[in-house]
Amino acid sequence: MSDRSPETPALTRYTTTGDDGRGWEYMVLTCQPRQSLAEVRRQVTDHAEYGRWELRRSAILTGGVRKYWLRRRAMRVQRTF
Repeated sequence: MSDRSPETPALTRYTTTGDDGRGWEYMVLTCQPRQSLAEVRRQVTDHAEYGRWELRRSAILTGGVRKYWLRRRAMRVQRTF
């Protein structure tokens, strides 16, 4: 049994690296049909404004499930010593 409420979208994160060594961090937001579109839109907007994510793709799947792919540049930290 999950401790996540049915109104909370599922999140998946992964990172890819391009040929130039710089990569993208991706987050997939999966929303069930019973969730209000206004609430989902607010969550995507919050991620974009405060987490520096950008909307890469969105899709409505069979059964009404909505998926949003967000991405941002992978933040690399350089050693200072």
